[in-house]
Amino acid sequence: MSPLLGRQAVVVGAGMAGLTAARALADHFEGVVVVENDGLPASAAPRPGTPQSRHAHALLVGGQRALGTLFSGFEEDLLQAGATTMRVSTDLRFERPGYDPFPQRDLGLDVYSMSRPLIESVVRKRVAAYNNISVRERCRAQEFVATAQTVTSVRCESADGKSDLLPADLVIDASGHGLLTLHLIESLGQPAPPETSIGVDIGYTTAMFEIPADAPSDWKGLITLPEPPRNRRGVFLLPAEGGRWIATLSGRYHDKPPDDESGYLQHAKDLRTPTAHNALRNAKRVSDFSRYAFKSSRRRHFERVEAFPAGVIPFGDTICRFNPVYGQGMSVASQEACLLQRLLATRAAERSGIDGLAREFFTEIQVIIDTPWAGAVIPDFLDPLTEGTRPPDLESTLNFSSALFKLAAEDSSVHKLVTEVQHLLKPQTAYREPALVERVKAVMTAHA
Repeated sequence: MSPLLGRQAVVVGAGMAGLTAARALADHFEGVVVVENDGLPASAAPRPGTPQSRHAHALLVGGQRALGTLFSGFEEDLLQAGATTMRVSTDLRFERPGYDPFPQRDLGLDVYSMSRPLIESVVRKRVAAYNNISVRERCRAQEFVATAQTVTSVRCESADGKSDLLPADLVIDASGHGLLTLHLIESLGQPAPPETSIGVDIGYTTAMFEIPADAPSDWKGLITLPEPPRNRRGVFLLPAEGGRWIATLSGRYHDKPPDDESGYLQHAKDLRTPTAHNALRNAKRVSDFSRYAFKSSRRRHFERVEAFPAGVIPFGDTICRFNPVYGQGMSVASQEACLLQRLLATRAAERSGIDGLAREFFTEIQVIIDTPWAGAVIPDFLDPLTEGTRPPDLESTLNFSSALFKLAAEDSSVHKLVTEVQHLLKPQTAYREPALVERVKAVMTAHA
């Protein structure tokens, strides 16, 4: 067995990023303490710290496999907890402008559909099985305490107002907002990391419905993408545990979905296609309406901080917060945890300690982030109201993407490749393969 890398690691945040990071740390530290503001529910229930949890979530195949690496048998756990298996893409009706639906081919990939609270509940149970991981609920991390440019402890405040100092050989900031890491950098006289921000101003309204007896037989889940600026409305209608649908309507800027019965159904009726409205109009609603707003995607470039402090690693949304329309956040966090696990295992085997770990993590994480970031940001710029610096080659990139999807609709092998990139199984660079580029260019020429 490799030697331990430290006595105690501290993780701030008990969401998907924090829990998976704790698992990665558990093999290499004597103890791991997870600090969480919320009281954590005993079952699969929403909590204040994840206000987006009532809405439809996707666990991409790349995320599922990462979770299976971290927790052996994880997919079976999801099934036992009530998740629904969906075959990509035969069970998922994917409506995008020009393709309503996109061809429903069997691509040999399965995804699991369930509520976000159920996923977190399953992960919490797996984390709880580790004797060296403890979770401090209703405990607020207040400050990262550093000595000589190295974080040595985390100052926390419990629910009764008592302050405590948790010693730490390594701190993972999975808080999402990342304010403690930013304050630390400022306190050490370093400039804040540069940020790339893409303003999308999306609103969601979600309700749960019983899946009716006359539900469509040719799909289990539905995604309808908008066509800005003509129509900025979309929907995610996915199966959840308990024989229910999670139906999340989306809209941008002045066209966000309302949270009353008639307004909600009217918003569904005014989607590009009638598919969702036809499915929902006679379905029994079994929850209240929930709303959520998302203003902008954000990528913090911690790798550009010249003297980043030792002993702390930002993680998950703290580094990169994705437009949730594309369902990437949980999967990216799980892949980051696998990266962290691999880096720690190498250092333990080489007995090299954790000096320089953050810099190594920042370098390698770019490969994980680049593909989902490009997969979200480029389509977002189809809307002229999207705020942010547009890439100089945006028009050619959008034309390439349009031609690529035309080719994917015609060719099952290209369809599978596109799906593998979307599900974070392959990098975006797979689209640069010379033979594929030539085929895409031929489509672009034919439709010029």
